[in-house]
Formats: sequence, C-alpha cells, structure tokens
Amino acid sequence: MKSLGTELHSLFKPVRSAAPGWLSARARFSPFFSKISQSHALGTARGFGLSDAVAAPGWLSASASEDFSPKGYHLPVLPDEVVKYMEAGSGKFIIDGTLGGGGHSELLLNTGANVLGVDRDPEALAHAGERLSDFGSLFSTFQANFSEIPTYKGITEGNLADGLLLDLGVSSRQLDSAVRGFSFMREGPLDMRMGPNATMTAAELVNSWPESEIARILYTFGEEPRSRRIAAAIVSYRATKPFTTTTELAECIEKAVGRNSKIHPATRTFQAIRMAINEELESLSSILSSASQILKPGGRLLIITFHSLEDRMVKRFLRHHSQPYIDDPTWPEARPNPDFRFRLISRKAIAPTVQETKTNPRARSAKLRVAQLLGVEAENR
Repeated sequence: MKSLGTELHSLFKPVRSAAPGWLSARARFSPFFSKISQSHALGTARGFGLSDAVAAPGWLSASASEDFSPKGYHLPVLPDEVVKYMEAGSGKFIIDGTLGGGGHSELLLNTGANVLGVDRDPEALAHAGERLSDFGSLFSTFQANFSEIPTYKGITEGNLADGLLLDLGVSSRQLDSAVRGFSFMREGPLDMRMGPNATMTAAELVNSWPESEIARILYTFGEEPRSRRIAAAIVSYRATKPFTTTTELAECIEKAVGRNSKIHPATRTFQAIRMAINEELESLSSILSSASQILKPGGRLLIITFHSLEDRMVKRFLRHHSQPYIDDPTWPEARPNPDFRFRLISRKAIAPTVQETKTNPRARSAKLRVAQLLGVEAENR
C-alpha cells in the first residue's frame, strides 16, 4: 500500500468513541435509535425500525423539522449496472457497505440475495431498516464504518461474502437534512459528522485548526486551488465570531473568492472538511486492503466513486492487484506480482447513462469499478 501511495494516516487521534453532541434531538425529532446487538448470525437479525428509537445524548439539539418518509427518499445511482455486475441471486450473501437510504440493498434483495446493510449512521439504519422490513430475515444490519466490516461476526467466523458494494460519498438523506450540516445551501449547524464515532465537528475544525492545516486539507481533499486565500478568510472571520452555521461558512468563502460560475465557491471546501472529519480516504484505503479477506473466491467487488481522489485510489489499487506480473526497467525480466488477487471485470470505469443523469442529476459524476476475487489467491489467504 505504501508503494502505491494509498496508505493514509488519521488526521485525528485513533481513538474511537462517541463524539460529544451526537444525535440529541428535541422531543419532536425523537424517537431515535435503540441499541441493538450487532453480534447476530447472518440472516437472523431484524432491521432497525423507528419504533426502536430512543434519543441519544448530545447532537441535533437544533431544530429538526424535516419529515422524511422511509419510502422512496433515496434514488440509487447506476441501479441496473449494480444488479448486473454484482450477479446477485438466491443463496448469495451480499454486503452493502454503504447502506444509506437502502436503495441498492433493495435492488439486491429483490434478486433473492441475503443482504447485510452496513452504515455508521444510526439514523440511516433506522430508516432503511423500516423501509426494507418486508424482506424479513434476508436483510440484516451492522452499525459500523465500512472499514470495520472484517470485524463482523459472520466474517470472522468464515461466512464470507459473494459480493461487496461501496457507494462512496454522502447519502441523499444526509445531504438534504439541514441539521446534519453537509450542505452550504441550507442553514444548519456546522456539523458534517456521518456517525457517532467521528472525532470532531466541522465547527470545531474551522474554529480551532491552524490556518496552514486548514489550507492543507482544502488543497489535499478538496483540490481547491484557492485554499490559502480561503483558509486566511476563515481565520480572519473566526477571530471576531466563531462559525456556528453552514451558511456563515459559505458566505465567508464567497466573499473571499467571489462567485464566477454556477458552482458555488464553497463546494470544494465543504467536501474537504467533510472528508477530513469522517476520515473517508483512510476508511477507503482500509477496506481496499481487507476486501480479499471479506469475499469468497470469485466474489465481486463493486465501488462507486464521485470524485477524483477516491476514483484514483480505487483505480490504482485495482490495477496493481489485477496484474499477474510486475516489471521495472532495472529488472532483467518481469516478476510475479505478490499482490495479484483480482480480475478486472471492466477495465474502464462504468458511467451512468445520459437518461439516468437527467432523472438523477446527482449521478452525473458517478463512476463504477468492478473486480472479482481470484480463487487461488483466496484459497491461499
């Protein structure tokens, strides 16, 4: 992983605990999320339901008036392609590592497959669990970051998966909920945490990090060419008044760099802060390195990315791990690749159709990459 440039170290202390302020809502927002055991055997656990809910101490004490229906609020990207390349069916065990609204899980369940829905967000588990409750024992859940899938009891006991799906990025529900703080278009608390194990909020980052560190993450994670100017504006603003809302940060950025296109100037900054807080690239690096320990021989790995940093990491990893031999100009001949584990099902990324991008604009930047675990490598793990 080091040689491929995909090893990442956490920006924060590697301590995993519930961050202060996670999911404490007003009475009208509860009930939410009881603690349900995740140590069940495959196919024996029921999904989360809104009736399971109890308020957790802390977060979302701001107004939370959005009323989301568990039915149909999430439109999955590349739906036909996911079903086709996953080759799901009766008797197959598929892990949806990014459950979100449950759209992809529903498609896979419709084929008769057993599906484990994984998400770090207890809210997503509650709503998707209710939405998919009609599938009964075919659907089960695991509250965790997808990088923690290798710790799932079924996996540790040898019940490996026929397929693993990762749909990276922010779910529609998270993006559309102002109280989650992901969107600069909706005023809400400057939060951006995807789950209770996040180590800090966006407000804590922009109000306490040194200017140089803010500039670094904006450039690295957001690929923001004006990172230094934006970081300086953030530090100047917070000297007078700490940032508390998404719109305050967005307006500060717009004043600093102006607005010359349809794309809001805060777009890349919000992306970078979100990725830093939730350690998204670190999690992706981890699951890539452990995918061969999760899948059965012949199991399929499907990864949907939405921006270049993620896609480059996935592309580089799969390209290296699908080459039987590696070569170097200084070597007399090519050598066997010790990391040869996958076969590429599609050499190029699969993009959404024009029709899909018309009906679902959020799919326009999606790319799907597909690989299959080799039997020999799996047997020799």
